[in-house]
Amino acid sequence: MLTMAVKDEMPLSGGDVTEGVVRVGDTVRRPLGPHSPAVHGLLRHLERVGFDGAPKVLGVDERGREILSWMAGETPGRPLPAYAVTDEALEGVARLLRRYHDAVASYEPPAGAPWDRAASNLDGPPELVGHCDVTPENVVFRSGAPYALIDFDLARPTTRLYDVVTALRHWAPIADPADRDDLLYQADVGRRMRIFSDAYGLDRDARRELLPASRTRFERSYQAMRHRAERFGGAWARMWQAGAGPRIRRAQDWLECNWDELDARL
Repeated sequence: MLTMAVKDEMPLSGGDVTEGVVRVGDTVRRPLGPHSPAVHGLLRHLERVGFDGAPKVLGVDERGREILSWMAGETPGRPLPAYAVTDEALEGVARLLRRYHDAVASYEPPAGAPWDRAASNLDGPPELVGHCDVTPENVVFRSGAPYALIDFDLARPTTRLYDVVTALRHWAPIADPADRDDLLYQADVGRRMRIFSDAYGLDRDARRELLPASRTRFERSYQAMRHRAERFGGAWARMWQAGAGPRIRRAQDWLECNWDELDARL
């Protein structure tokens, strides 16, 4: 495996869980975890099939950190900037996720690959390895348009619908208005869900499952996050203590109260 020397380091922020991420020149250095071999296999597959919207695995440095290629551009911070809430951005994220799904559909991960399996999922057999964390912090924009996904730590076998629902949770967003960014406080969420679904290419049957899948995801995400906070502590515990659980519950309530209107929009 390639080993590279460390030069000047620039700490990177924005992620919720992984700490100690730095930029060194045109590379990113991240601590290795139990899931890293599985993620590296996924990223190498994406490189082989010509998907350019994800980092490349370059090796391990002398500190035992993974080395990934630097994806030049900008990730939306909080509060979200204007360019990240446009219809064009929403369509771009949907098309990027669809390209990723089409590229990863041919990947057959090795049996027993050490994915992070403590996270939530939907019922039914997995269709592909999803990103499972398509938040604004994990989408790189270039010239105002989404072009790459980063931070595959939560990648795991799942369904296309789970990845879509997870993205919509953050990009529509399916959330109580009190928990949205200022620019999305009065967002027409149903309209934005339809825009995303159109750009991704969801068929009628999949659209019928969007809201039930969102309901299931919220409940299982709540349980998974509480489990992680209690078992792993660290950043998971800090997110939980900062109100992640109540935010999920508020989103659940908002979904139920607005179900019929959202369904009509889809």
